[in-house]
Amino acid sequence: MEIGFMQGRLCDRIDGKIQAFPWRDWESEFPLAHALDLGLMEWTLDQERLRENPLMTAAGQTRIRELSARYGVRVLSLTGDCFMQSPFYKVDGTARDALLAELCSILDASEQVGIRYVLIPLVDNGSLQTLEHESVLLECVLMLRQRLVGAGMKILFESDFGPARLRDFIERLPQDAFGINYDIGNSAALGFSSIDEIGSYGQRIDNVHIKDRKLNGTTVPLGTGNADLAAVFSSLRKAGYSGHFILQTARAEDNDHSGALSRYRDMTRTLWKQSGS
Repeated sequence: MEIGFMQGRLCDRIDGKIQAFPWRDWESEFPLAHALDLGLMEWTLDQERLRENPLMTAAGQTRIRELSARYGVRVLSLTGDCFMQSPFYKVDGTARDALLAELCSILDASEQVGIRYVLIPLVDNGSLQTLEHESVLLECVLMLRQRLVGAGMKILFESDFGPARLRDFIERLPQDAFGINYDIGNSAALGFSSIDEIGSYGQRIDNVHIKDRKLNGTTVPLGTGNADLAAVFSSLRKAGYSGHFILQTARAEDNDHSGALSRYRDMTRTLWKQSGS
């Protein structure tokens, strides 16, 4: 098992947000991650200043590859908060065309740095609220299948659907190009049973966000919310999960970001080990 972290968790918050691209500190997170034995980083991409993000420029891509090689920290996944902030399946006409063109540009850029998984969050502003939204989304992403397969990439969906509905949704998409990002904290906040969820679609989970939340509440330190962590890890192991674990955990209130991720890294390792005993 490999443990990584969500970009930005090793530096101070941006404008008080729990998650946003760390413009000032993004390069410094590579050596910090190396020191913590975290060999994976999940990139974050916002709609604001999208084209300026280092991932989206040739010079930035070169720098990402350099830092990744120097410190042994791979960038294999990307959380596209931009898709949640400006969902292409909720607009039409030229607006949709422009957002789909951006999606294709993001896939091209991701391929340049070795990203395999591009996450589209179907939560909050990105939630699929109508059957039309769902139909448009499916139609648009299915057109990208061959492009994804050719690049060895997948689009992963994080959703607020219950177990049965998410199973039915993902079964409409071929496994060679599409999968699920399972967010432990979001499921806990929604009151879902992790046993039911992973039992329903565990074979389609390609990436896991490690997080804890209170029921109907916000992110809290790992182990203090409503997530049944033992059940989650046991169910993932039973499903044969062999993907990554990304620490998208609560922010350190004392600004000891490395200390917080170190504790959560160790908790994750222990939980995974215990699930196999």
